[in-house]
Amino acid sequence: MGDGVRRRVYDVVIVGGGHNALVAAAYLAKAGRSVVVLERLDHVGGAAVSERPWAGVDARLSRYSYLVSLLPARIIADLGLDIRLVRRRYSSYTPDPADPSRGILVDNGDAAATADSFARAGSKAEASRFAAFGERLAPVARAVFPSMTEPLPTRAGMRARLRDDALWHDLVEQPLGAMVRAALDTDIARGIALTDGLIGTFASSDDPDLRQNRCFLYHVIGGGTGDWDVPVGGMGCVADELTRAAREAGAELRTGAEVVSISPDGVVETGGAQPGAVHGRLVLSGVGPAMLERLLASDAAAHTATDAPEGAQLKVNMLLRRLPRVKDPHVSPQAAFAGTFHINETMSQLDRAHATAVAGGIPDPLPAEIYCHSLTDPSILGADLRSSGAQTLTLFGLQVPHRLTTGRDPDAVRAALLAAAQRSLDSVLAEPIADCVYEAPDGTPCIEARTTADLEASLGMIGGDIFHGGLAWPWADDGDELATPAQRWGVATAHANVLVCGSGARRGGGVSGLGGHNAAMAALELLNG
Repeated sequence: MGDGVRRRVYDVVIVGGGHNALVAAAYLAKAGRSVVVLERLDHVGGAAVSERPWAGVDARLSRYSYLVSLLPARIIADLGLDIRLVRRRYSSYTPDPADPSRGILVDNGDAAATADSFARAGSKAEASRFAAFGERLAPVARAVFPSMTEPLPTRAGMRARLRDDALWHDLVEQPLGAMVRAALDTDIARGIALTDGLIGTFASSDDPDLRQNRCFLYHVIGGGTGDWDVPVGGMGCVADELTRAAREAGAELRTGAEVVSISPDGVVETGGAQPGAVHGRLVLSGVGPAMLERLLASDAAAHTATDAPEGAQLKVNMLLRRLPRVKDPHVSPQAAFAGTFHINETMSQLDRAHATAVAGGIPDPLPAEIYCHSLTDPSILGADLRSSGAQTLTLFGLQVPHRLTTGRDPDAVRAALLAAAQRSLDSVLAEPIADCVYEAPDGTPCIEARTTADLEASLGMIGGDIFHGGLAWPWADDGDELATPAQRWGVATAHANVLVCGSGARRGGGVSGLGGHNAAMAALELLNG
């Protein structure tokens, strides 16, 4: 430099401060590498944060992501994370939309009670078929999940590891709807199974591009069992532990540092309150591939993305004075809301909702699912709220693609979606949900809706896509080039010195740390080579 000041070059510059970026930073810093994380917001953690949405109300909610399944024990151990995950006794409760006075309660601790609830919902034999469906999928989790923190297996290698060609065909080579219909007889049980393929994913049961199959796979492999656990203290505790691990290892975390451009040779330009340039031997991108493409473009005209990502979900956070009553006399609210409470999610309803949204309408009834974090982990509520009987509810709406928000007033869309969610929920409750909502000191109802447009605006997720783009199969296609560390770990871009470390990695999506772990492993190979 002309002024005689030596320019510092980091080993790795990480763009974006989400949980995957923190995982990568911690691994790299522990290995003795110089690392800086650049985050646009005034805090790190991305979507894995806890916040108090309502002034004067001591409720710390997991505002965006809310359950953990894909975070490997290996990452927790490697980074020395003090994270406690609690298994839920009840897997799900699904009231019959045609008669909400009966429903299916899947009780992990009582198979007989589960069978009885299937019988009340119309088919005792369906309980055995449902259990057999889960047992058939168990080998998939055992085969696939351990590979997620290893270099990419090939498609042929993973098929051989599974050792079940019929299951491979049903899950990987044909639309999910066919396998679900063959395994289950009732519309309601088929819907319970199908929902795992539609979280944040806009698809029908028979979508020929199999996006629902890939989403389903990620939802049934977590931890090698497919269980979804509650993070004690809320999702923010996961981000806090990752932040601590990264800082203690020596990583530099800069907040309020908005990245405005990236060059393939490692120059990262920042703007806003912290303008300047940061130089790295490698750049790891924690933002989505579509955003990365924009940052790599030399100007707006050079941005040539062809497939804009599209999220497909509505997130509603609520604080209640008490849990609402359900119409089913055999199920208590404490059991119904402790697991995943499915609302208007039969298979036929899910496919009709998809067709409605394709035509540009808001599905009615809106398929949705709810769970109550505070039943499993009351620590997220202050002492006064706990003693009063208050509870949180998280509603996740399906089949609401980002296109429904495009070109429309965001407040009007949010209100319309919230109203649709309320109608759908009220249709299966014994009382209106509005009668149970807690009020903040200023009289504001403690309820908020977050649309895909809100996620795009607040978190920079293009299209509100929580997966940063379509999920990929967690293996390499036969014939894929796997010559470089980045290719072998599934984190490659078109540029040798720019790697993907977020949910847009080959094995990304959810609160998993997988993108961060795998990018760090590839980066260490490159730096040490």
